[in-house]
Amino acid sequence: MRRPASPVRAVPGGGMLPGPGRLWERVLVTVMIAGAVPVFGVWWQDTPAGSLRGIGDHLVAAGRVSGMLGAYLLLVLVTLMSRMPWLDNRVGSDVIARYHRALGEYTVILLVAHAILLVVGYGLQDGTGPVAETVTVEVSYPDVLMSTAALGLLVMVGVVSARAVRPRLAYGSWHLTHLYVYLAMALAFAHEFANGADFSGSLRNRVLWSAVHIGVFATLVVFRLLVPVWRSVGHSLRVAEVVTEGPGVVSVYMTGRNLNRLKAEAGQFLRWRFLDRGLWWESHPYSLSAPPTDRTIRITVKDLGDGSGRLRQVRPGTRVWFEGPYGAFTAGRGRARRGGRPRSLLIAGGVGITPIRALYETLPGSGSDVILLYRASRNEDLVFWRELVDIARHRGFGLHPIVGGHVRKSRDPLDASALLRLVPDVAQRDVYLCGPPGLVKGATGHLRKAGVPRSRIHVEAFDL
Repeated sequence: MRRPASPVRAVPGGGMLPGPGRLWERVLVTVMIAGAVPVFGVWWQDTPAGSLRGIGDHLVAAGRVSGMLGAYLLLVLVTLMSRMPWLDNRVGSDVIARYHRALGEYTVILLVAHAILLVVGYGLQDGTGPVAETVTVEVSYPDVLMSTAALGLLVMVGVVSARAVRPRLAYGSWHLTHLYVYLAMALAFAHEFANGADFSGSLRNRVLWSAVHIGVFATLVVFRLLVPVWRSVGHSLRVAEVVTEGPGVVSVYMTGRNLNRLKAEAGQFLRWRFLDRGLWWESHPYSLSAPPTDRTIRITVKDLGDGSGRLRQVRPGTRVWFEGPYGAFTAGRGRARRGGRPRSLLIAGGVGITPIRALYETLPGSGSDVILLYRASRNEDLVFWRELVDIARHRGFGLHPIVGGHVRKSRDPLDASALLRLVPDVAQRDVYLCGPPGLVKGATGHLRKAGVPRSRIHVEAFDL
């Protein structure tokens, strides 16, 4: 059931809103900052002038502010991971993941600071030491024990998400640990109303804060449960065939109905859950490796030891549930033009060829408008090579394999001089880059040296 390459051209549809890109990232940052302003305003309004007299009062005030901002960021983190199409398909899933990771660190820091500042501040007000005040707060204040448990859960999630720890965990274990965030939010909510000076004495604030929590929870239910279930049932996707593409790489062909209604674009990914023994309990994000048709869809997966290797044994007829499509690594990001025609350079390495291969078939243009540089260690690692050659032949696109190690230890075969030799007008092109972190980091630096503006370098990261 191998799907032959075809010269189909999929030009992104227009619309009133701008396409995916950095503009939407700026909008997201603006909205997140704007949301923090009323949170700080609640504290300001409930803190009378002249009420902060001593060091203890100032520490307690700082503890209140850090606690409220930490609780707000916790809501932001959950919203970022709600998989709303607007966020994932305009801002980009990799960008959202980056903000989620960074804000997660600040959230844990703020909430730890909240606990420490309040204990020390109360101790100074009461004339007691930190240890004695901690016991008093834990025993005497309502729901503080639950909030302490919530803080412990969040610290645990923060630790397993640290860059030094995350690669050591299997994807399923890491994902399961993150589910404790919802438990932590539930445990902390009662504490916020029972002890939070900004909520316990204000019905208005309690109503507004409850409404925000309900809104975030509703977003999760809709986009992470109801929409995926509705789409999975409606499109009735099943495995048709599993094909070996190269060493440790397989393609999974699936069939369903009315798949064009998904409006999935080349370069995007979906989260897949194969309802087979050993696979049904977790989902994984895999990119489309070919443009979908109304009846078929294909993904290609490399065995990375996180459950992906088991796809080799998945049986034809297995039911597939999915979420998505997600991602902004699409033709809609392209802005470079020459003579009114779009110009693109694709750079792929390793399993990064997956979304690049789909883009290579569908990007608008002809001839040298689109050029692909494909980096691999060995010839046998050039997955989809025959398909890529067929696409290049049909559409006249440029195709350059770059195989083997460095010629010299100090020389990168994708350095600025090599890029300018292979693609002299690289600075006037949009660049789509996907591959291992080392390749992406190195190629990004070389592209900048070759004169490519940062706004035209579009990266798809696989470390979500």
